[in-house]
Amino acid sequence: MADAEDLVAEIEVLEAKLSEAKTAITRRFIGQEQVVDLTLASMLCGGHALLIGLPGLGKTRLVETLSTVMGLNGNRVQFTPDLMPADILGSEVLETGADGSRAFKFIEGPIFCQLLMADEINRASPRTQSALLQAMQEKVVTVAGETRALEAPFHVLATQNPIEQEGTYPLPEAQLDRFLVQIDVAYPDRDTEKDILLATTGAEEAEAYQVFDPASLIAAQRLLRRMPVGDTVVETILDLVRAFRPADPSSPERVRDIVAWGPGPRAAQALMLTVRARALLQGRLAPSMEDVTALARPVLVHRMALTFSARARGEDLGALIEEVAGGLLRSEAAA
Repeated sequence: MADAEDLVAEIEVLEAKLSEAKTAITRRFIGQEQVVDLTLASMLCGGHALLIGLPGLGKTRLVETLSTVMGLNGNRVQFTPDLMPADILGSEVLETGADGSRAFKFIEGPIFCQLLMADEINRASPRTQSALLQAMQEKVVTVAGETRALEAPFHVLATQNPIEQEGTYPLPEAQLDRFLVQIDVAYPDRDTEKDILLATTGAEEAEAYQVFDPASLIAAQRLLRRMPVGDTVVETILDLVRAFRPADPSSPERVRDIVAWGPGPRAAQALMLTVRARALLQGRLAPSMEDVTALARPVLVHRMALTFSARARGEDLGALIEEVAGGLLRSEAAA
């Protein structure tokens, strides 16, 4: 009983701290509450996020603000077609000492940080994109046969422009699967855009301030994994993920008709973590089925693909996810 009371007390303290962090972020990144919540959720889960949005919607500003608020050492890499893996990971150089001796010295690349912004990640070649795979999954980098650990915590926030496709290289499925969530950054509404205008075109701009530090963020990530998840929520997560696998007997007919391949077990793991984070950010002690359906699209949309004929007909994968998730929630409620 005492352990449960201690857990509740720790969660309540973390909730208050997260509320302060959101306040600090929205001083500079105005509006877009869902984008802020999803980005914070990805960091609470120890994962990475892929931000999809047109230029000028504040993606870079959000990442810079997060670096300050979460107290993390951040770097930014602008991905271009001529970017090489060594430009991200680092490389060995031959160094001559004062006594004339020579030895190889490793020069760390920008990936040796705690928050890496991979700007327009799909503009780099597949060879360069793959340089992030090991770092994102195992939090280490191997160069010249030596494995070097990255500083904890380590997060990648990558951006993509959804419109311009000339000169881009789509991310492979294996790398997309390593992003915990895909966050769509849309145009602000009229009132929010007015607030942005007034806040960013004056003589002074609001400054972000630090709320977390690396140690407290790691502690929050550990606490999140101790949060209870009810059996009903666990079963809903399994039902949802398996419903989008065309070969699964539980898959709806519409999914079998238009989905080429569905999400793997990593999607269920992502949902188990993100539903807890959403509950925390909303001041609740445990996640609900509504959390599962709310997070279905950002967790699943980049882990699935439509068939060629479905793409030709203009089918919307995000709309399909919301349709199936909504139906699942209604059937669970009725039961």
